[in-house]
Amino acid sequence: MIHNPILPGFNPDPSICRVGEDYYIATSTFEWYPGVQIHHSRDLVNWTLVHRPLERASQLDMRGNPDSCGIWAPCLSYADGLFWLVYTDVKRYDGNFKDAHNYIVTSPTIEGEWSDPVYVNSSGFDPSLFHDDDGRKWFLNMQWNHRTESYGGAPKHPAFDGILFQEWDAETKSLKGPIRNIFPGSPLGLVEGPHLFKRNGWYYLTTAEGGTGYDHAVTMARSRAIDGPYEMHPNTHLITSKDDPKAVLQRAGHGQYVETPDGQAYHTHLCGRPMPPKRRCTLGRETALQKCIWEDDWLYLAQGGTVPDVDVQAPGNATLTRRSDRIETHFQPGPLPDEFQWLRTPYPERIFSLTERPGYLRLHGRESIGSWFDQALVARRQEHHSFRADTVVEFAPDTYQQAAGLTHYYNRHKFHALVVTLHEKLGRVVTIFSCPGDFPHGRMSFPVASGVAVPEGPVHLAMEIRENDLQFLWRASKEVEWQPIGPVLDASVISDEGGRGEHGSFTGAFAGVFAFDTSGRGQPADFQGFVYERLG
Repeated sequence: MIHNPILPGFNPDPSICRVGEDYYIATSTFEWYPGVQIHHSRDLVNWTLVHRPLERASQLDMRGNPDSCGIWAPCLSYADGLFWLVYTDVKRYDGNFKDAHNYIVTSPTIEGEWSDPVYVNSSGFDPSLFHDDDGRKWFLNMQWNHRTESYGGAPKHPAFDGILFQEWDAETKSLKGPIRNIFPGSPLGLVEGPHLFKRNGWYYLTTAEGGTGYDHAVTMARSRAIDGPYEMHPNTHLITSKDDPKAVLQRAGHGQYVETPDGQAYHTHLCGRPMPPKRRCTLGRETALQKCIWEDDWLYLAQGGTVPDVDVQAPGNATLTRRSDRIETHFQPGPLPDEFQWLRTPYPERIFSLTERPGYLRLHGRESIGSWFDQALVARRQEHHSFRADTVVEFAPDTYQQAAGLTHYYNRHKFHALVVTLHEKLGRVVTIFSCPGDFPHGRMSFPVASGVAVPEGPVHLAMEIRENDLQFLWRASKEVEWQPIGPVLDASVISDEGGRGEHGSFTGAFAGVFAFDTSGRGQPADFQGFVYERLG
C-alpha cells in the first residue's frame, strides 16, 4: 500500500514525472536553499530525496525575498533526452503585487548539474511546460491581476485572472505566438497550478483552486483542442477535502497526473494534517498520492468521491520501508547532510563551514534570526507531530548582541529559540527567545527573562515537541541530568495557520541551529552533531 503523505513535512505543490520505471516528484522550497526538492521512487511507495537542482548563485539568489516567497510550484517533465524544470522565483508577497519571475532549467540527468536558468516571463506564478506529441512545447502559468483588493494573507478571486498559454520555442529559448487565456477557473476561484496532459485525443487541464487553505481543490477540465474551450469535469473537482472537515488529509489540492508503465492512473496532491483543537497543520503542506480510474474519458478517484485516502493501493507489491525513528547527524567535512537546508543565500560559505573545525558545524554569526538576507541558520524539516531534537554548542559571546542555539523555526515572525548569549551581570546565560505569530507586529518575548547562568564549556540544548506543546531543556554536560527551562510554549504557532492565519504564510516547520552577531564581528558558534528523534 501507499501510505499518505508519501513526503511528510514541508513538501508542497508536487509535480510528478515518470521516465521508464523511475518516478520523480519535484516540490516547492520557497525561501530555503538550495531550491526545489526532487524525490525518486520505483514503486510509488518508497521515496528518497535525490537532488536539489538550484544550487549556485547563477541559478538562484533569494537574498531579500520575503517569507513564503522564493521558489513556488516547480513543474518537472522529460522530453528530447532532457529533464525540464520550470519554476517561479517570487520576490514580493504582501500588497497587491507579486513580482513573480518564471524560469526554465534543464539537465540530462536528475542528479547531475543543471543548466543556468532561461528567463521566460513574469505575468504570474505556477508555471508548467507541456510537450505535445507533435514536438511543440507549450508554457502555462496563472495570470496575476494587481488591480484588485487581493493581498498577501487575504487572496481574492479577481487577482487570479485565468491560465495563460503560449508556445515555447526550444531553439530560440523564448516564447512565441499569441498569448491566450484558456481557462478562467471554476466558481471556486483562485485558479493556479496548471498542468496539461493528453490522452485518447483529449487535452486535460488540472488546476489548483480555492487557495492553499481548507478550501483547496484539484479542478479538472478537458478539450479536443489544446487552446480550448475547456469543459469542466462532471464533479468540477477531482480531489478536495473542503466539504469533509473530518477527513485526515485536509487542504487537498495542487497536483499532477501520472501513469504507470502498464497504464494505471495516479494523481499527486498537496495536503495538510491539522492538529486539534485549533486545526493548525504543524507539519506544513505535505505530498500525497491517490489512485484513480478512468470512466467515459474522465478521471475519478478509485475510492469514489473527491476526498483523498490515507492508504492507497500501490501498482505492485512493494511494502513501505520505515525510516529510523532516530537520526543522528555527525558533521564531517564535505557537503551538508541531505536533510539540512539554509535560508536564501547562494553563498553558504558566508554563514557556515564544515571544514574550519572538522567534526563540527561552524556557524558564523551574521544578521539577526529572521533576517531576509544573511542569516546563519541551518535546519531540517519537522516530519512528525511529536519529536525531540538536541545538539551541543560551543560558543563564547562577549556581548548580548551575539547569540547561538537551537530553534523550532517557521519564519521571522514564528519561531521559538533556546539561546546561549551574554548578560552584563550574569555572564554567559542560556535563555529563550519566542516570537509566537506574525500579527500584528511579530514582537519577540523572553519567557525566562535574562536566563540562567552557565559555566564555561559546551552547552547541551534540546527541545521536545509533543503535538502542540514545546518544552526546552539544557544541561552543562552529559554527566548531569537534562533540566527543563522556561514554560511550555505553543508549538502550534510554528505552522501555516499560526499568526495571521492559513493564507498568511504556507511553508513548514523546521528544527535547527542558528547563530547571529548583530555587532557585525561574525562571532562563530560550533555545533557538535544534531539528533532528530520521533516521539510517541
